[in-house]
Amino acid sequence: MKQLLFTILLGCVSILQAQLQSGPMLGYADFQEVAIWLQTDGPAEVQIEYYPKSNPTEKHYTASVTTQKIDGYTATLIADEVKPSTAYEYKIAVKGDWLDIPYPLTFKTQEHWQYRKDPPAFSFLAGSCVYINDSLTDRPGKPYGQSTDIFKNMSSEDAEFMLWLGDNTYYREVDWNTRSGMLYRNTQTRSEKDLQPFLAKMHHYAIWDDHDYGPNNSDLSFWNKETSKEIFSLFWANPSYGIAGVPGISSMFTWNDIDFFLLDNRYNRSVNERKTGERSILGKEQLKWLKNALASSQAPYKFVAMGGQFLNDAGVYESYTNYGFDKERQDIIDFIYAENIEGVIFIDGDRHHTELSKLSSEGKPTIWDITVSPLTSGAHMSDEINGLRVPETYVGKQNYAQITVSGPRKNRLVAVKIKDKTGKIIWTQELKK
Repeated sequence: MKQLLFTILLGCVSILQAQLQSGPMLGYADFQEVAIWLQTDGPAEVQIEYYPKSNPTEKHYTASVTTQKIDGYTATLIADEVKPSTAYEYKIAVKGDWLDIPYPLTFKTQEHWQYRKDPPAFSFLAGSCVYINDSLTDRPGKPYGQSTDIFKNMSSEDAEFMLWLGDNTYYREVDWNTRSGMLYRNTQTRSEKDLQPFLAKMHHYAIWDDHDYGPNNSDLSFWNKETSKEIFSLFWANPSYGIAGVPGISSMFTWNDIDFFLLDNRYNRSVNERKTGERSILGKEQLKWLKNALASSQAPYKFVAMGGQFLNDAGVYESYTNYGFDKERQDIIDFIYAENIEGVIFIDGDRHHTELSKLSSEGKPTIWDITVSPLTSGAHMSDEINGLRVPETYVGKQNYAQITVSGPRKNRLVAVKIKDKTGKIIWTQELKK
């Protein structure tokens, strides 16, 4: 009898315990819709209650979702009864019980400034390359992953969102051939303790690169890329996964008056080592969409996010000037010049170092390239010669970017701060058109 009572009590405790594996994470945010992602540690019905900070009695609820093993017990819940320019608080129910989260759960819809005033100033963070050590599967020797304290400092920043620039997790050889392996690796990374307050602090948008797509340097030949795309969509709450009929994970969003184009440099990428055939990183349809989107954009600045460096002319590793992709790179540059598109800023990662590159020519728009890497993976100093590097911007240690857009509507200014893992500023640059 005592054993039976003990078993029943254990069951009750299990039901009442928090069943979150990771999250919550704020996904995309617009005027009338916000996405909130979470992951449970088993099958569970989940739901979110949210209400304006100014009126806690005005309660709204997302649809309830039951997490499933096949989806890694993930769920993206949509708050679709929100108003523009409004701050909200929320709480999470798992199996009907409201969870006690030890940090604030808040979000704010985008501000409706158009035809009313100048666009608001805002900041966002950016970075790439997150390697979380795993003694079960990592190679012998010194661990490749570094301290995760960087996320503690990032969570203290005053920023509206984080832009993840690829290699957001690192598939190992035991991962990329199976759905189970991909789910395991994403869960292992996302469950990192130091990440949790950061995921809840601000909104998150992401692209991928080779290590969270498949094997190292992988391209369109990766046989399991459809599964990889599906897993990416389960763990990130982007506005879309593929756009305008272009397969892959490309997407786009606008924050205040600034456009962000999220490119896919893997799904349609030509085989790196082929000696014949067309050479393209983006593929015809994505390249066509990018050109049209840049030409039609009315934003004073257009951030183009992709894995691998765009401007670096050293012709090494995962830069656009390697593997014969320099022709497509030049085609994009020539298009920006021909259409006289001002304010194009490429922002990328992958390279395990940070630097700022600048392409400037008399009478033509200036093109910038902000490379930010790594967050927690191995870092290095290289002696490669990038002829477009802005002096004294090379960083070979853990770091992240804080980028601020400010100023009146017709005179917006972009300021870039690169910070080390403690939040200390390494360098600052203003990007002027």
